Amino acid sequence: MEVFILLIVQPGKEDEVYEILKDRPEVKEIYKVYGDYDILIRVEVPNIKALDEFHDGVLRGIPGIEMTETLIASSYGGR
Repeated sequence: MEVFILLIVQPGKEDEVYEILKDRPEVKEIYKVYGDYDILIRVEVPNIKALDEFHDGVLRGIPGIEMTETLIASSYGGR
């Protein structure tokens, strides 16, 4: 399953969070973005249980992440 996760990060912690997440095998794309959110990641996991493990076991353990919003893709962008 493909998931997009929007992150709000403490000011000044964006680079640290980016560096931690960029090498995670579940993270297929990562971007620093402007606007209400600071980082956008595209995550691929096999199922909801794996998403729970990534969210609770990885994201919640990274200092500086204040809030996340998870968007589960209902279809793929291909033609």
